[in-house]
Amino acid sequence: MCASSILAGGTMIMPKIFTAARVKPELLAPAGNFEKLEIAIHYGADAVYLAGEDFSLRNFSDNFSRAELFKAVAFAHQHQVKVYLACNIYSRNHEQEKIRDFLSQAGEIGPDAVIISDPGIILLARDIIPQIPIHLSTQANTTNINAVKFWHGLGVKRVNLARELSLSEIREIASRSPMETETFIHGALCISYSGRCLLSSFLSGRDSNRGLCSHPCRWKYAVVEELRPDQYHPVAEDGRGTYIFNSRDLCMIEHIPELIQAGITSLKIEGRMKGINYLASVVKTYRNAIDNYLRSPETYKTDPEWLSELFRVFHREYCTGFYFDTPGERLQNYDNRRKGEIHGFVGKIAGIGEDRKYIVEIRNKVSLGDLIEILSPDGNPKPVRVLELTDLQGNPIASAKPNTTVLMKIEIGCRVNDIVRKI
Repeated sequence: MCASSILAGGTMIMPKIFTAARVKPELLAPAGNFEKLEIAIHYGADAVYLAGEDFSLRNFSDNFSRAELFKAVAFAHQHQVKVYLACNIYSRNHEQEKIRDFLSQAGEIGPDAVIISDPGIILLARDIIPQIPIHLSTQANTTNINAVKFWHGLGVKRVNLARELSLSEIREIASRSPMETETFIHGALCISYSGRCLLSSFLSGRDSNRGLCSHPCRWKYAVVEELRPDQYHPVAEDGRGTYIFNSRDLCMIEHIPELIQAGITSLKIEGRMKGINYLASVVKTYRNAIDNYLRSPETYKTDPEWLSELFRVFHREYCTGFYFDTPGERLQNYDNRRKGEIHGFVGKIAGIGEDRKYIVEIRNKVSLGDLIEILSPDGNPKPVRVLELTDLQGNPIASAKPNTTVLMKIEIGCRVNDIVRKI
């Protein structure tokens, strides 16, 4: 907890004092489509961020049509969950009228905030939808308290701080900020400063700052000497290649007390393009950790099961980003291999029948007699056998194939949207 005074302009300013009893941070989760929205809410997100079909930085996620946005906001609000709508590209002249139309539609849809990085779009939003709060995207790379005050003066209500800040810098900004603060706590990191990368534009003609990134930082690279154009020299390699731009993934599950004590308003999970298995595991884990800390800060400790769960979803090697110091080479992930013991994602519970039979939407093959586990919002994953497997007409089947819907009998209680995984 930051309880020290801060000297500013010759005047001693006492920062706000945050305690676990008074400040509960928001858990903010990605929602790349309506199914992911349901999963994020099911596993405990306080808020979700999503996008329409244009003007966000994830144009290759499914995103939402105008009609779907109305439905998404209504569904989230029905569950007391907030919705933040992304409009965080850096726009061009020819897009200004379309952006005006988009913002006007946002006013009708009624999200709890719009996420913007372009100052021009901020001015348009203030004029067109003054009733909807503006959240500043991390793409604006806000790194200091005076920048925060500048954006506050333009009407911004929340700032997603630059990922390059240390926790001590974030703590100081949060203690002196006239508006809400937000930081990423889990997921992929960009190798470029605040995500402002030009590699994709140069190498594949797809602008990463306009939602079209081809992720060239994940490609294999070698060094070529000017006078030896046909000789390629790996910088560091394994059996599959060299990945000199490839960053590790962020994971702050072991540092929940520090995050909460820093006074951050919203803790954000990256991953609008990730699958529902990833989303369920990560949201559930951070929900449990945050709630456990707030329930009893004095006795809190990291549960090994949380670490186990996060290591069992697809990820690159984990790190704590810039939170505790400048990571240097430790931020890079040279071998590009996925880490951890990966479980087999089977599908999700789509409906509840009689006699412990559940309607399951199958994503990967599962067979009669398989040992599976059910991931519910509460408690640890529950192992159980597949006792019966039939099609929806009740005809027995030996195995369920991907992209089918079946009836599965198991001897434990489940809820709709619980995740089914093979052990």
